[in-house]
Amino acid sequence: MDRLHCRIGALELKNPLIAAAGEHMIDASGVERAIRAGAGAVVVKSTNESQAAKDQLLRAEYMAFGPDWRPAAWGPDAPADVTLASRSGLAPQAFDQWLSQAVALDKVARQHDCLLVASLILADLDQAEGLARQVEQAGLRALEFNIGTPYASQAAKGAVSTELLPERVRMIVSRIRATVSLPLAIKLTGQSERVPELAEAAFDSGANSVVMAGRLLGFVPDVETLDPFLGTSLAVGGYWNLPLTCQWLALTRARLGRDAPLVGINGAQSGLDIARMLLSGASAVGMASAVMMRGYAAITESLADLDRWLAEKDLTAIEAIGISADRRKSFAEMPLIGEHWRKFIPA
Repeated sequence: MDRLHCRIGALELKNPLIAAAGEHMIDASGVERAIRAGAGAVVVKSTNESQAAKDQLLRAEYMAFGPDWRPAAWGPDAPADVTLASRSGLAPQAFDQWLSQAVALDKVARQHDCLLVASLILADLDQAEGLARQVEQAGLRALEFNIGTPYASQAAKGAVSTELLPERVRMIVSRIRATVSLPLAIKLTGQSERVPELAEAAFDSGANSVVMAGRLLGFVPDVETLDPFLGTSLAVGGYWNLPLTCQWLALTRARLGRDAPLVGINGAQSGLDIARMLLSGASAVGMASAVMMRGYAAITESLADLDRWLAEKDLTAIEAIGISADRRKSFAEMPLIGEHWRKFIPA
């Protein structure tokens, strides 16, 4: 079997790179480019019934920060150590148009052994059940249900959701699970110290996989103008978030066991970053910001790098899952090494 082959529960993918949802996944041409670049799965830009969530896209702005917290160039030549910031919105199409486009794109995905995933974001749960039902009736093969957007507190009331309580997650997932039978991935926030508990609640209520963890909410003042950058709070992500995602993956694996299908997202920019998330317990890894900034070639290049790494280590993607997480020790288990700390203070 090809060493890139992977599984997310019962789903079989040709490789573990998921082209995750973003503005570059709104137009059909963008989704097709991700498919043709070789992604194992693609997630179309999320939607729901809220007009306020659609309007938010028309207010959206995007920028990259350098390590000095000043604006950096956006594009493929941006340095690797940029932080990406935005205030995003949902797919602008009416739901019927969005669904028709997704069905057409699923036919393209099938031709390239790629899984197309529909993505809904929670606003009103009754409405979400109806939309999920239509997704399944249209013949789409998998559904991501996002209950962990970073900016629900900043958006119009009821536009999107950031669920922080396990009991809420259980109730929401149970209702969606009772509505549809297709593979269901629940996307969770990273703005919580209870991510493993939220994941456990999702699995207990019928989720087939859990995506962890969404971008964080931040705020950066401009020291020149004294205004906040982009005028408000920001959804932020970047290379620096990879250790946080890997930590949540490892802790969730430790809590739920090796068989819980986890998808890592936020922080992966390369094939080696995908490897790092696999080693932390992910069955697959979502990439969005890196592709949106650097282009669809990031998918092809990351897969080539991952394949080379797997060959060097004589591993398959499936065999790599959780190796590092399972070797992780607690601080109390680490050996005493005397006053080693003295080597790390100024002379």
